[in-house]
This record gives sequence, C-alpha cells and structure tokens, in this order.
Amino acid sequence: MRSNTLLGVSMPKPHRLGGVDLVGACRAFVSVSEYGGFTDGAAAAGMSQSVASRRVAALEERFGEQLFERTSRRAVLTPFGRDMLAAARQLVQAADVLLEEAEAVKHKPWRLAVPAVCSASALARLVAEARGHGVRLDLRAAGPARRRELLRVQQVRAALLAVPAEGAAWSVPLGLAGARDAGVRRIYVETLRLGRGAPGPARRVWIQPEDDVPHIRDPLTRLRDAVGLWPAQVLAAPDLTAAAAEVLCSDDLLLCSRAQAAELALAWHPIGELTPRRGYALTVVADGNPLPMEARLGEAITRCLGADDPAGAGGGKAA
Repeated sequence: MRSNTLLGVSMPKPHRLGGVDLVGACRAFVSVSEYGGFTDGAAAAGMSQSVASRRVAALEERFGEQLFERTSRRAVLTPFGRDMLAAARQLVQAADVLLEEAEAVKHKPWRLAVPAVCSASALARLVAEARGHGVRLDLRAAGPARRRELLRVQQVRAALLAVPAEGAAWSVPLGLAGARDAGVRRIYVETLRLGRGAPGPARRVWIQPEDDVPHIRDPLTRLRDAVGLWPAQVLAAPDLTAAAAEVLCSDDLLLCSRAQAAELALAWHPIGELTPRRGYALTVVADGNPLPMEARLGEAITRCLGADDPAGAGGGKAA
C-alpha cells in the first residue's frame, strides 16, 4: 500500500481515490456487478456511465487489481472482484444506513417543555413558526418543577425553565388582575389591609403554580408581612383554573401577566410596591448549547410567553 510519510512515521493515504470518494466508488462497483454492465449498473446507481467507469477505474487503481473483465457488452467479475464484492456491498449498505439515520434525526421532533400557562393559540403559533425555520416541535406543557424534572430525566430535549429575571433570556412582568377595574393606575398591596371594624372578607391575592417559585413568591410574601396583611391574604392556588374562579366570583386578585388577564377578561394593573417578573431560560439536555435554538425561535418564544424582548435584544425593557 502506498503511504505518506510525516515526521518519519508511515501514514496511510486517506480514503480518497483521485478525488473520488470510497463509498461512491464501491457503490458503482456493486451496482455494475449486479447488473452485469456499466450502462445499466450506472443508471441503477444514479450516475452516468462515464462517472461509474471512472469510479471503478479509480478503485482498481487503488487496489492494484482488476475488478472486472470488460467486453464490449458485459462486465464480468474477476476472481479478485468476486472476493471484494461482499466487503464493498457491506460498506455501501452501512453508508446508506448512516444517511437514513441522519435524515431521521434531522426530522426528529424537538421535544420541548413549555410553561402550562401558555395558551393553546400561542403554542400553536410557536409550532407553526418553528416549522418555518425547519424545526419540528413536540411540546410538553408543565409547571416549573415538572419542566425541570422532565429535563433531568431526559424525557425532553430542552425546557423553558423558570429562573430569576436577572439571569433570564425572557422576562414577563406580572401584576394583579381582578374581575372589576379598580379605577387606578397601580394596585398597592397595602390597600388590601383590612382595617379594624371594616366590613366584609379580606381581599386575597392568588398565586398560580407557574409563579409559586421562590424568586416570585418570597418577595410578595415579604411585602404581605411588611404592610400588615394576614398570612391567608396571599395564597398559592392548586391550579390556574381554581385561582381564576376565586377571582371571578369575588374581589380577590390574581397575580398574572397582562396576556393572561386579557385571556381571562380580567382588569390588569401593575403592583405599586414591586414589579415581580417571570424569568425563563432555554436549557437543553446534557449541557448542550441552546444558542442555535434561541437564534431560530427566540422571537416566536417571546410571543408565546407574552414576554418582553429577549434580554439580548431588548435589554429587558418593560412592555
């Protein structure tokens, strides 16, 4: 076998045959042997007769032996060609399997865990926009803890995880929404304090599961204590439906995004004392790089979450 020499070490030549790839040459060899001629064999392999002839000739030059006895009408395998045919066929089949697997992986849906608070219409638009970027999404809607668990056990390829807004790629401002418009620009939590002798039940603030995370819940409960509300005036609801139902039939308030309030036909106001924000980061399994996905779908995810511009694009400015 001819070889290259580098620093005195004999190195095998790469698997190229005068510019022709080894798999392509073996494909021509196998097809010509099956059809018994270069014309039919080349056509079956999807190449011209001249290309098939050049590839077989390059393979013969590389091996240093003839593969075919050529006549005017037939190409008959030599003894050497018969011995080499099985290995060549195996190489071609392996290459075909590899190509098929590559196509399957390219079209494999990206299983993505998303917040359960995203509306069906928003999720549908996200899936549609992803297809326009050549990405097929398979969405799994879940709460914050469940999304993290799905990612940990690799039941999804990526997840939009709940993180503090300061380190988030997407940020969603939250406020308080009620069944009736309060007639004010902002709602101050301290105004929910029930004065001594005041009639009626104390108004409550309901926290839905998406926001029952420390970086949102804890500042709100500290504010509750600081302004003198009862502990039961800031409550975590078992689900969004239960929380919204309580708000719709009372003077209670729901901690939510502006988009959620609009979907529930509630009057939304910012909070006077603080501005809680949901934060989201796209995280992929096995410490993979989320940047390609963010580059393709960043704007679509922004709209799906009802978020501000992504931190890298909009600097986290309020919507």
